Amino acid sequence: MAHNRSDVLAHAVTLLDTHGLAALTMRRLGAELGVQPSAIYHHFASKQALLAAVADEILARGARPRTAAEWPDQLREVCSELRHAMLACTDGADVVATVWAFGLGAEAPVKEMEAILTSADVPDELVAVASRTLVHYVFGHAFEEQTARQAVSLGAVERSLESLPDFDLGLALVIDGLRARLHGAA
Repeated sequence: MAHNRSDVLAHAVTLLDTHGLAALTMRRLGAELGVQPSAIYHHFASKQALLAAVADEILARGARPRTAAEWPDQLREVCSELRHAMLACTDGADVVATVWAFGLGAEAPVKEMEAILTSADVPDELVAVASRTLVHYVFGHAFEEQTARQAVSLGAVERSLESLPDFDLGLALVIDGLRARLHGAA
């Protein structure tokens, strides 16, 4: 049975969400689709290309409408959407952050943050640093939360999930720091 790219991608995301990143291999994906692993390479040139597409699909599935008018709230929307999208899929934070770090994809949130900051007249030298700082915060928080929840659910560790850092408060601290920097420069 022939599969198109979107079929393969959808099954890869399902496999990731069901069994985690370690189980997402070309061999297993091919077996579950009833094809040789080499058939997957017809749609994705490499495992890295597949993971990049999976990361972008995770982000696309988590997309939400934008409603905020002011730049700090717009940044909060993008960061919250990114966090929720990654947490919605098993090992989603690991996949999205890794793909972004390798420069293979998952660029949409950062580009959106850069556009928001540019529109807010943030100096050019701060736009890239501020967007990277925000994305690093979101990646780190989501990775810690996802890892802790998975470990607790498997009984691997005993940890209060209430001890996880408060995402919204931390995000506010970063955005408030940027706002203070901007007002100090004025």
